[in-house]
Order: sequence, then structure tokens, then C-alpha cells
Amino acid sequence: MDYEKKLEQLGLKLPQAPKPVASYVPVVRTGTLLFLSGILPFVEGQLLSSGKIGEALTLEQAVEAARIALLNGLAVIKAETGSLDEMTKVVRIAVYVASSPSFTQQALVANGASDLLVEIFGDPGRHARLALGVTSLPLDAPVELEMIVEVRAY
Repeated sequence: MDYEKKLEQLGLKLPQAPKPVASYVPVVRTGTLLFLSGILPFVEGQLLSSGKIGEALTLEQAVEAARIALLNGLAVIKAETGSLDEMTKVVRIAVYVASSPSFTQQALVANGASDLLVEIFGDPGRHARLALGVTSLPLDAPVELEMIVEVRAY
């Protein structure tokens, strides 16, 4: 499957893989698994938005932030493997949502990333998931995403 062509058909384009904002590497490979570090919703080096969902941002803005973070994650995978076609399965994602105390729809925010994974990859995009509300995230980001994916052996 040409997953980059699928992205194009969906009107999406992979950004450049984001650079780490602290002391870590963007991805660690062990065997056929890639463990991606936390990914923020950067667009051309700047956060798409900042603040807590339910205060500064709406649910719709948070869903879009989750989608952008996912595209950044896919860019990290492509940078590591050379092609999205090397990915065989999304194993698990975790979506951390900076939330006001009354906001309880973190699962709907995470659906922004989950639904897009299935749109792009079909069954290999179906995954285990964690959607968690937190009081704050690095750089006042509204969403942070982490991923574990399986890729073809070297």
C-alpha cells in the first residue's frame, strides 16, 4: 500500500519531522517496534494552539491538534524508516489532553488521531489507546501524543 498516496488523497501532507524540544530522541527502535517520544501539534515549528481544552480551546480545536500531532508522528516514522510503507501495525497510542477540571471528553479528542490512523492505514491503523486528561503539557500545548508502531524487520 502506498500510504503517502493515501495521505495525498485525503488532502493531507506530511510535515518535516519535528525536532526534539529537550534532551531526548524522537524515536527509539528495538527489533520491529518503534517507540515515539511525546509529539506536540507543531505546524512549521510553532504550536498550532496553546492552553487547556474547556478554557482557552474548544473540543474541535483539540481534535485538530490531535490530528496535527499524529501527522508529526507519522513524519517521525518516515524519517526513521524511509517510508510509511515500512509500518505494519499501529500498536498503541496515548493522547494526553491539557484539560480544564470540568472537561471530560478526552476520548473525543483522541478520536482525532485514532480516526485518522484508520482512514490512512485501514485495519493496520487500529490500535490500543490511552486518552488522559492532564493539568498541563510542555510549552502549554493542548495535546501530546505518543505512539508505538510495528515496522518491517531491517
